[in-house]
Amino acid sequence: MKVADIMRTDVKTVDLDATVADAITTLADVHVSALPVTDAHGKVVGVLSTTDILCALSETTEPEPRERLFDETPVRELMTPRSRVIAPEADVLEAARRMLDLDVHRLFVEDQGGRLVGVISQTDIVAAVATARI
Repeated sequence: MKVADIMRTDVKTVDLDATVADAITTLADVHVSALPVTDAHGKVVGVLSTTDILCALSETTEPEPRERLFDETPVRELMTPRSRVIAPEADVLEAARRMLDLDVHRLFVEDQGGRLVGVISQTDIVAAVATARI
């Protein structure tokens, strides 16, 4: 089975210059735990996860700096650069191995031209196994 067979294609992104508050709103709206971060050309340059946000939040104990973290901090300051990607024609087993080796929960799927076309997560793989698709 190929990544393209089980990946999700309705991937929401967040811009490098968006605020953390904007990213949190998108995370909550689409019920995901991470967003690919894109530059002005739509190229994926990183990933912002709830873990990134929580780590930054845990380092800020005063209310005013916490509020600034949300309202004034651009995503680029908290994101993890170099998101992990895979090709849509890659085997799902390869995706699972790569997630395990890299200790990540998801891989963004890019076509040969580097265009974001989907995302595959551990949950997608487990769902495919549980429903006997794999």
